Amino acid sequence: MATLTPAALVAGGTLNTSVAASAGGDKVAPIGDRVWVEVTNGGGSSITVTIPSYAAVRSQAAADRTITVAASATKKIPIFADLNTNPADGLAAITYSGVATVTVAAYRS
Repeated sequence: MATLTPAALVAGGTLNTSVAASAGGDKVAPIGDRVWVEVTNGGGSSITVTIPSYAAVRSQAAADRTITVAASATKKIPIFADLNTNPADGLAAITYSGVATVTVAAYRS
């Protein structure tokens, strides 16, 4: 499991920081609600990205977020600090149903 460092968007442009998705998942430090991950699926079938939720909504646990990334597609997925931060380590976890041709990058505005 790798911890991704969000690359800042700058006026002169930001280079792509994609790395291979880790089989055990990845983590990222939320910075307010200004962080997102970009997941690219280079495979021939869709994958599911899961981001656990830890916050309570109306006294009930919030459901984990599951996002489908179609074959040969890229999705930008927001990380919500108040919802996705694990209180144990201060990081948001990201897991993938498959990683063979999946890359991930983290960005912040």
